[in-house]
Amino acid sequence: MVEAVCYLGAFRNPIAGPILVGMPIVGHGIDIVETSRIRRMVEEHGAHFLDRVYTPSEQAYCARNSKRQIEHLAGRFAAKEAVLKVIGTGWRGGIAWTDIEIRSEPSGQPVIHLTGECQRIAMEQGIKTWHVSISHIETHATASAIGVK
Repeated sequence: MVEAVCYLGAFRNPIAGPILVGMPIVGHGIDIVETSRIRRMVEEHGAHFLDRVYTPSEQAYCARNSKRQIEHLAGRFAAKEAVLKVIGTGWRGGIAWTDIEIRSEPSGQPVIHLTGECQRIAMEQGIKTWHVSISHIETHATASAIGVK
């Protein structure tokens, strides 16, 4: 059995030696959200909040499981925040919440899709690939995003 160990951008294969891999990371962002905060926003602002923050596709995905809807919304909220930490802008300069859409592969794996100003900034920074991970429980959701050239 061959075991690979990652260290500083390279993999060491015990038989073949180091295998260098090019993965120039532009940035990494992580965020955590209390689901109660998202629940409160949905209860107080309803469709106005949902339409401002989530694309129709995201809303439909999250609504598929009513018992976990708020958890899914919170996870996508955290992922959007994590993306902005990668590009280093925050919510300014004409970026809209819906410029960042979290889609799902058939396997359930989340995928980042950018449009508008957010896409322009990411392209300017040379980001070609995104990696995202979302986790949630009843009380909290967290997400991590990595932008790669």
